[in-house]
Amino acid sequence: MKQSELTALLGTLIDAWESEIVEFKEAGNDYKTDKIGSYFSALANEANLRGLERAWLIFGVNNKTRSVVGSNYRLDSERLQSTKMQIADSTEPSITFRNIYELQHSQGRVVLFEVPAAPLGMPIAWKGHYYARAGESLTHLGLDKLDNIRQQTMIEDWSAQIILDGTFEHLDTDALQKARESFAQKYANRFSSEEVMGWTMKTFLDRAKLTQDGRITRTTILLLGKPESAYLLSPHPGQITWKLEGLERAYEHFGLPFFLNTTSVYRKIRNIQVRILPDDQLFAVEVSKYDQRIVLEALHNCIAHQDYLRNGRIIVTEQPDCLYFENEGRFFEGLPEDYIIGNKTPRRYRNPFLAQAMAELNMIDTMGYGIHSIHVAQARRFFPMPDFDLSESNAVRLRIHGKIVDPAYSRMLIQKTNLPLDQVLALDRVQKRLPLSDDMIKHLRRQGLIEGRKPHLHVSATVAKVTASKADYIKTRAQDDDYYCKLITDYLKKFNKASRGEIDKLLLDKLSNVLDNEQKKKKIANLLTKLRRSGKIQNEGSKKTPQWKIAE
Repeated sequence: MKQSELTALLGTLIDAWESEIVEFKEAGNDYKTDKIGSYFSALANEANLRGLERAWLIFGVNNKTRSVVGSNYRLDSERLQSTKMQIADSTEPSITFRNIYELQHSQGRVVLFEVPAAPLGMPIAWKGHYYARAGESLTHLGLDKLDNIRQQTMIEDWSAQIILDGTFEHLDTDALQKARESFAQKYANRFSSEEVMGWTMKTFLDRAKLTQDGRITRTTILLLGKPESAYLLSPHPGQITWKLEGLERAYEHFGLPFFLNTTSVYRKIRNIQVRILPDDQLFAVEVSKYDQRIVLEALHNCIAHQDYLRNGRIIVTEQPDCLYFENEGRFFEGLPEDYIIGNKTPRRYRNPFLAQAMAELNMIDTMGYGIHSIHVAQARRFFPMPDFDLSESNAVRLRIHGKIVDPAYSRMLIQKTNLPLDQVLALDRVQKRLPLSDDMIKHLRRQGLIEGRKPHLHVSATVAKVTASKADYIKTRAQDDDYYCKLITDYLKKFNKASRGEIDKLLLDKLSNVLDNEQKKKKIANLLTKLRRSGKIQNEGSKKTPQWKIAE
């Protein structure tokens, strides 16, 4: 920009005077880089919120008299331009001044820093802190402004973008076959498996919300792409890294297709049986260290909520006593605790196109029940509750425990299988020495679930007045699916056929008391489906009034 143009620009900025997108400083001989970085963050964020392309930081103008006084800030041109690198090193995401101009004004040297507006959906932080302006004052970026910027990601969904060079040849045949099977299973009440398998590639991919009118999207490649097709997503990596830490150390990278490779990641995890022995009982409760459904739910959530624009990868870290799941991008809507009880439904997704496709393939639900189901499943396995770590501004970290923290907590869950989830969460906080509200402490104490005095509370070792008997334990202990399936087939062989009501009567009191009545009925439905698909039984009635018999 010419000196005459800079003079005119400065005059315009002075006439408009200071606003949220222009800051004047005298900055005589020097000015702290840390302070410059704070103003850079504030000005970039404010320019974004106003729909402007740029903001300005001006050195050499008195901010009270509005007169040019000159500045000796970094007189050496090379050192002045090095300010760009210093700003880029500590901004998140890493950006810096678009230009730094020197104006030789008649009243002294003026330095004009051109600050680019924050990108859509990406507020700018300086050393981990987001800044804004309130009039002429520097302040922290409020939650309302932060949300306004982040919601801009909905304008352009990364996962929905068409890949112009993408073709069906870039897709993995095994992943496509499994995807069809998963889709057919989800919509078994609408389409027969044969019908889904007979669809053309374009029809299936469009109906599964993976493509747009047959055109390949980033979602298509991410979930179903061949490993060698990853370049189509460049520079955004489609990668999951598994790390083993402890006495032994190892790692492995898993690329595309995510639809298949999340199971491959799960298989890398060392999963042993953990034994829990309740008080005064001869039967040891034995559960796997990690449940496959929990691991896949956590991993699929990472994929759905990853901020791919940050060019990071999903990391699964296996430690001796726990698993950590990490994905790029802040927790998108609300906080984890909003979803634990299962009452909150998200209104927005960071990657709505991807989330919808994953729901169509039975990888996730879109009602916000994922976090809730992980907590419920851990409680039913008598393990500690998961922990979320949001201390890093642009990352989410989830810990799944694979080891008992307090045996009294696990014994409590074994013997009191009907505890509400909010009480289980409270007991979990007690075993982890985390604070509890006074009302919850009183409630747990009245129930005889905790002992001790605040802050030295602990889960009661004397769980109930009458210790659970062996028979009570057997009622909570789940059997293998093969056991229940054999009961059904034996019944049909003896009585020729059975209605759904008769099957329910046969199994309801034999299923684990860890399940409630609705969950037991769903379990029975799954058993019947399993037997039907294996060709062992068939339905001679209708969907509403089935009549089951041994298949001929």
